[in-house]
Amino acid sequence: MQNNKKSLNKGKKIVKNIINFLLANIIVGMCVSIPLVYYGPLKNVREMMVTTAMTTFKHRYFATFFLTDKEINEILERNKANDDKNSNVSDIKVLNNRETTNEKSTDGITFEEIKKPNFKAYMLQIKDSKRVELGLTDSLNKYGITLDEMAKKNNAVAGINAGGFVDVDGQGNGGVPTGFVMKDGKIVFNEIPANDKISLIGFNYDGILTIGKYTLKQIESLKIKDAVSFGPFFVVNGKPTIESGNGGIGIQPRTVIGQKKDGTVLMLVVDGRQINSVGATGKEVQDLMLEYGAYNAANLDGGSSTTMFFDGKIKNSPSSKDGLRFLPTAFLVK
Repeated sequence: MQNNKKSLNKGKKIVKNIINFLLANIIVGMCVSIPLVYYGPLKNVREMMVTTAMTTFKHRYFATFFLTDKEINEILERNKANDDKNSNVSDIKVLNNRETTNEKSTDGITFEEIKKPNFKAYMLQIKDSKRVELGLTDSLNKYGITLDEMAKKNNAVAGINAGGFVDVDGQGNGGVPTGFVMKDGKIVFNEIPANDKISLIGFNYDGILTIGKYTLKQIESLKIKDAVSFGPFFVVNGKPTIESGNGGIGIQPRTVIGQKKDGTVLMLVVDGRQINSVGATGKEVQDLMLEYGAYNAANLDGGSSTTMFFDGKIKNSPSSKDGLRFLPTAFLVK
């Protein structure tokens, strides 16, 4: 009996020593590898770490602890999208037709899963752009609603999350938008000063996706029906805005909206923060939108908000551990 007890204690001691050894190696590895990333020759890795950290609200310390504000700003500047041009609406020729020859299409909507080496994405193509409209929570400025519930309330067959919202410490209820929101030609929310330019993402009454930076007065002349403000823009008038670097917004779950020259609307979401799908850079989603023929494309709110609804259910795997996020706005397909 005594021998069994000694053997058991010895076994526990060995296991404890192994665990301590592994933990020590992990700590040493982190102490060596993290400074190597930030101060060593690994420029691309360093810039990816910084741009990813700085696009989160909770984990910016991963960059600010190691680098000065000047160094961080220089990295962000090198990687940002050059999206200072506005889309030319006359280039888009909308075909008011739900029919499509694509065998995967249902009622003029094509859904596709996309697998890339480091992320999984989902693409909707909507032939008739006039079917796209902005959905709002019924309790704007109070609390939001999940995408599936918003779609069902509006009798929509598809949709993606749209603009940003106040989200202190990731605990926001989705009720208060950020920036600018227009619904049916009326401004329903705005916190942008009159003379400042808004990063506009919206559709005019002809079903043409309009992206660009405009003042409130300029927006009045654009005949915009529905819009939110967000960014950056990835493709403007057929040309990519990210020519070098990763786009300055790191690796995250993504939501993107775009339009082809024939008016077909592209809705893309990318899963992220997961083992089988870490997320995508701005450059990666830009290239993907170009691959699918986008003439204009813009970034919408991403992260844990990234959600796609189609065929009666959520199609992607949102990253929020608390389930679907509550949203103020979404682009819906009726």
